[in-house]
Amino acid sequence: MRITAFIVSLLFCAAAQAQEMAVALPPLPTIPLTIGTHTVIAEVAQTPEQRERGLMHRFTLPGGHGMLFVFDRPQPLSFWMKNTPVPLSIAFIDERGTILNIRDMAPNDDKTLHQSQGNALYALEVRKGWFAEQGIKAGASVRGLPAAAKR
Repeated sequence: MRITAFIVSLLFCAAAQAQEMAVALPPLPTIPLTIGTHTVIAEVAQTPEQRERGLMHRFTLPGGHGMLFVFDRPQPLSFWMKNTPVPLSIAFIDERGTILNIRDMAPNDDKTLHQSQGNALYALEVRKGWFAEQGIKAGASVRGLPAAAKR
């Protein structure tokens, strides 16, 4: 009985600590991005720490919202879904704002790497299927992108 109470106590402490950590993180700035006639409200992750955390530990993501990862130079990009319980679609975008390719990603998959088909400066994650629902495909242009991240 004491061991069970101890374990439950540890779980509550861990949950409280995780909640405190989530609250302690400042919100990321958001920007509107336009793809054709569609708008995405994107949180902007520009620092290595922001990009590393991404959408980890989030349980919801409204349609038309997402996260834009901004890098310091065009390069081959690779993403995974470690600790990310929301199914996502990712668009890899070059320095001109053209979508190179779009991939669907399964929740909490820390083994599959989703890669850009070419050098990308940006990656945009949204709720899985959002691009397809809007008819957005590779070759589409994204407007409103910020400048490359500073080194």
